[in-house]
Amino acid sequence: MARRYDELAKENIAFIKQQKLFFIGTAANDGTINVSPKGWDSLRVLSSNRIAWLNITGSGNETATHLAQNERMTIMFCAFDGNPKILRLCGKAVAAHPRDEQWDELSKLLNLMPPQDSMSILPLS
Repeated sequence: MARRYDELAKENIAFIKQQKLFFIGTAANDGTINVSPKGWDSLRVLSSNRIAWLNITGSGNETATHLAQNERMTIMFCAFDGNPKILRLCGKAVAAHPRDEQWDELSKLLNLMPPQDSMSILPLS
C-alpha cells in the first residue's frame, strides 16, 4: 500500500543515496509525457523537502522544455537489489542554467560535466 509523506524521512534519504539509477518524469501542457533514466553522481538531497540534480542532456532536453511550460515533476527511485521498494518524489521543479543567479550556488554541489551550457540543475520543491 502506498504511503504519502510531506517530507523525506532519514530512511528515505538513505535509500535515495544508495540508488545508482533514477527516473525523471515531466509532462508538457499538450500532454506529451517524458520519462528519462538518470544516474551517475548527479543528485543531491539538500533537505527533507528539497532535491537538486544535474540534468545531463542526452537525446534532447525534453525535461527542461517541459519545465518551461509546466513545473510538475516526479522523480522515481526503484530498488534493483535487496528488498523491493519504489519511492516517488512529486513536486514542482525549476531549471537553473549557467546564466541564472542560483547556478553558482547549486553547481558547487555537483560534479559538472562539460559542456556546462547544456545542463541544468533542477531543485525539486
